[in-house]
Formats: sequence, structure tokens, C-alpha cells
Amino acid sequence: MFWLRFVFIAMVVFALISLVKFILRKTLKIEKVKKEFFSYNHINELHRKVDKWVGRLTGIIFVIIILVQVNNEDFNYLLIMGMIFTSMLDYGVKAFFEYRYSEVPKQAILTVTELFLVMTAVVVVLQLGLLGSF
Repeated sequence: MFWLRFVFIAMVVFALISLVKFILRKTLKIEKVKKEFFSYNHINELHRKVDKWVGRLTGIIFVIIILVQVNNEDFNYLLIMGMIFTSMLDYGVKAFFEYRYSEVPKQAILTVTELFLVMTAVVVVLQLGLLGSF
């Protein structure tokens, strides 16, 4: 039952993000950027290097969080906070490089909006306990 709810919530969040992006594209006249489905889509070489370091930092943060959680199971909130922090860092780096170095700087608006919607969905799902107790 958990996975059924998880897939349903993920589909609703994906549909909501797609709808909001579509509305923002039409309202703010942001042209759509063609991207490959499974690619990194770095803006430039500096973005690739910074993104690599963000990935390493994310790995280190999660190793530390897991080590802390193994020793004390009362710190479940640390995993959630780590996910939120690293997601914000990743989306923030992407939005910065889109704004500063991209040919379509308005694309950063869509990235920040997507970050906001994903974080809102995570908080709502956790606060309402839609996936069960955590």
C-alpha cells in the first residue's frame, strides 16, 4: 500500500509541477529549452565542476547523517533536513548558473519554482503523514 500511495503522490506532484511550469512559460514568455531525458544538462564547464562538488558534498552529508542515525534512531528528522538542504543546494546552483550564464536566464524562474513546489510537497506529505509514520 505504501508504494501505491507513493506513486500516486509522485504523479500528482509531477503533474502539478508540469502545470505550473506550463502556466509560467505562457505568462512570462519563457521559451522551452530542449533537454535530453537522461543527461546532466550543464550550462558550462564551471557548472559541471561545481555540480560535481555539490554531489560530493551531498554524499558526505548523507554518510554523516546515516552514521549519526545508526547510533541514535531519535534523529529521523536529520535525514529529512539533509534531503531538503541538499535539494535546495542543487536547485540553487542550477538556478544560479541558468540565471548568470544561460542563453535563457528566465529559465531560472522555472527552476526556483520547481524547487519550491517539490519542497512544499515533501513538507505537506510528511506533515500530513500521507505515507505513514516516519
